[in-house]
Amino acid sequence: MAARQTLQRLQNLIWVLVYGGLLTLVLGLATRRFDDALGWSLVLGGGGVAAVGFGLIYVRSLLKEDQ
Repeated sequence: MAARQTLQRLQNLIWVLVYGGLLTLVLGLATRRFDDALGWSLVLGGGGVAAVGFGLIYVRSLLKEDQ
C-alpha cells in the first residue's frame, strides 16, 4: 500500500528515467561517429538509466493505492 502522492512521484520518476535514458542512448549512438569512447559511454549509461526506469514500471505494477 502506498499513498497517492508517492505513486505519482514514482510515475514521474519512471517517465524521466525512461525518456532521459533513451535520449542519452540515441545521443551516444550519434556521438560514436566522432568519438568512439564517449559514444559508448553515453550508450551504456543511457541504456542503464532506461533499464532502471523499465524495472521501476514493474515495481509500480506491484504497488496498490491506499484506500
